[in-house]
Amino acid sequence: MWAVFAAHIGARLAYVGYVWVGLTRQQSDGWWTRRWGLEPGFARFRRGASLVMTIDAVSFVAVCLVGWGTAPAVLPRAVAIAIGAVLVLLGVGTKLWAAATLGHKAYYWYNFFTPAAPVTRVSTGPYRFLKNPMYTVGYLQTYGCALITGSLAGVVASVCDQVAILVFHWRVESAHFKRMTGRAA
Repeated sequence: MWAVFAAHIGARLAYVGYVWVGLTRQQSDGWWTRRWGLEPGFARFRRGASLVMTIDAVSFVAVCLVGWGTAPAVLPRAVAIAIGAVLVLLGVGTKLWAAATLGHKAYYWYNFFTPAAPVTRVSTGPYRFLKNPMYTVGYLQTYGCALITGSLAGVVASVCDQVAILVFHWRVESAHFKRMTGRAA
């Protein structure tokens, strides 16, 4: 179980690391667009980001499955499954709503590739209620999966995953937003 957990942590670091380094390089010297142009450069970055995101998600599910039943039973099983299902629905629903609000290009950080385009804070969809629905409520499904499977490693992986993406958000996305607008994200 812990070997699968370690592999997942590696996948999470690959995901956050790829996006972090890719966006930082693009912002500092136009690495993607200088080599391939705006749309082809963005498409290459997006393909890589999609791949590492998918590997990360699959490895997370694997952690929950191999850790099935390892968490202490604090709730009756049926209650844990019901709460977990609600968390999955809330998390996935929020993430889909936020992605639909942003659009497919913004979901993959398109504004790092078009610095001339205006960068504004989104105030519609779930952003009307939450500053960052993707990385906050949008992570409830990970906790829900861990609860449904009763996976201790899944709970730990959920916390690690959310911390990693929030650090990325604060260090990369918020810094970019501040550079582009002069205001904190």
